[in-house]
Amino acid sequence: MHDDGFLNLLDHDSFSNGVPHATFARLRKEDPVSWNDGDEKTKGFWSLTRHADIALANKENRIFSSAQGIRLEDQNREEYLARRTFQETDQPEHSGVRRTVNPNFAKPTVAKFETLIRELASDICEKALSNSEFDAVDAIAKQLPMMMLGRILGVPDEDLNWLVEKGDALIGNSDPDFTDHVVDKMDTSAYRMMPFRSPAGVELYDYAEDLLHNRRKVAEEGILAKMMSDEHGLKELDFKNFFCLLVAAGNDTTRYSIGMALNLLAHNTDLITQLKSGDYWGTCADEFVRLASPTMHFRRTATEDFDLHGKTIREGDKVLLWFVSGSRDEEIFDQPNECLPGRSPNRHLAFGQGGIHVCLGMHLAKLEVRIVLEELIKRIDTFEAIEAPTWTRSNFICGVKKLQVRATRVG
Repeated sequence: MHDDGFLNLLDHDSFSNGVPHATFARLRKEDPVSWNDGDEKTKGFWSLTRHADIALANKENRIFSSAQGIRLEDQNREEYLARRTFQETDQPEHSGVRRTVNPNFAKPTVAKFETLIRELASDICEKALSNSEFDAVDAIAKQLPMMMLGRILGVPDEDLNWLVEKGDALIGNSDPDFTDHVVDKMDTSAYRMMPFRSPAGVELYDYAEDLLHNRRKVAEEGILAKMMSDEHGLKELDFKNFFCLLVAAGNDTTRYSIGMALNLLAHNTDLITQLKSGDYWGTCADEFVRLASPTMHFRRTATEDFDLHGKTIREGDKVLLWFVSGSRDEEIFDQPNECLPGRSPNRHLAFGQGGIHVCLGMHLAKLEVRIVLEELIKRIDTFEAIEAPTWTRSNFICGVKKLQVRATRVG
């Protein structure tokens, strides 16, 4: 769908050729607090598209609540309680769970994975470059997050392809390439108590139940074993939902960040030259993540009336924080649509920075992006796209699905 600056943000097809950046640019300039009418399935909502307003709402979590869901979908109380994770809670409940899981994703803990990540990334790049033409998403971007997901969770490698497939079906529930139950094309009410209204949730719940009842083994050093220990005391449903969150969010978002980096490299030889200089490894991961912003928005619900830019957001209204727009705000970023690997400071919002819900996996994601690019760049002379990339059909998660490239190795 061509982006004429007036695409409907409720329509998943508006994102089928990538993010409609012209529409977001117009909204930032002309209507930064814009109302989007709903349809027969989804109530209308407000869109915040400027960096400053998103940062404000993210910080004011008492007024902009997560405790009625963080996705655009309307849920009744029963559905919300059945499917929520700590992401969909406010204080003090949110911090209680976060304190439990945060040590597993803290920067010093994640840094210990660097050697393992480099070994995996080296093997992945060697295998990919054994062919001169390949799908860079499938051969590179998908592989490292999937393998690291297994190490983080503590599940066996032979289960990873299946888990990633089910995670794709969850988080890509609007894309027919990922699911037979496309959420806006059919009645998914039979799965309304499952994450993302998806039948994949049933299968992931069953897997999690097997873990809880020792019908499947997990590595003791993995996060799942720690979460199942008595000291953490997660109820069974909470554990199942947390497991689904880790499988989906822990894999897809990093894959799409790496995929965006590869897409930019494949269309810009100067970028390859810049990275080969070695001057930008401390900053480039944030720049690739900024431009990817794979989780394009989270939804909040107003707990009281709130005035912003002459508009009144009413108590109970849905408010979408469009991180993907704020991270290209012209008021904050010089040349916002250009990839500047040395950009610093880089105040992007792709990880939900500035609020209590900042991404748990932020440090791991940046480490994976940097290392896989280091391992690729030192092996290639050229890396170019030979077909246009394909994009996810989703107004929630954006990423390159396929990127056919031709590469030549150094020497």
